[in-house]
Amino acid sequence: MGKSYLTTAVAVFIAATPGFAQEARNAQSGASANQAEQMADLSILPQGCQDAIQQSGMGGMMRGGMMQGMDMSNMMGGMEGMDEAQKASMEAMMKMNMPMMATHTIKDPDLAFHCGMIAHHAGAIAMAEVELKYGDDEQSKAMAQKIIDAQGPEIEEMTAWVEQNTGQQ
Repeated sequence: MGKSYLTTAVAVFIAATPGFAQEARNAQSGASANQAEQMADLSILPQGCQDAIQQSGMGGMMRGGMMQGMDMSNMMGGMEGMDEAQKASMEAMMKMNMPMMATHTIKDPDLAFHCGMIAHHAGAIAMAEVELKYGDDEQSKAMAQKIIDAQGPEIEEMTAWVEQNTGQQ
């Protein structure tokens, strides 16, 4: 179910995203591996999560197979016409999406939970930082700071759990 879920999720994302069809064609024609690395950057996850994704077979698919050559920066039609705040928000979301989806291929449900939540929280913090940088509403900025203050320590706690339970210390 893990691979088919991710494949379905990616297919839905591809179909719903303007400009993505061209990126998929570029992938099939063998665009650069560097672009694939941008797409499949799992570095926001602890090593134990990255290893589990590799063991699921998903890591190779993201880095070489169906994801090869897709450039995250071009997924949204190059983000043309977006202002700096929109671009920053989109980049934060895209950096989180693939690692978060990839964690659903991890067989151990406890590890998958922790790894998925680490990616989710990292994305939430990145989006909150965009609000702090570009937002004007004080109430929204206060909420963004609350998210950063709460989810940073939660990431540390979940990362410690992953390290302890995967022997990756």
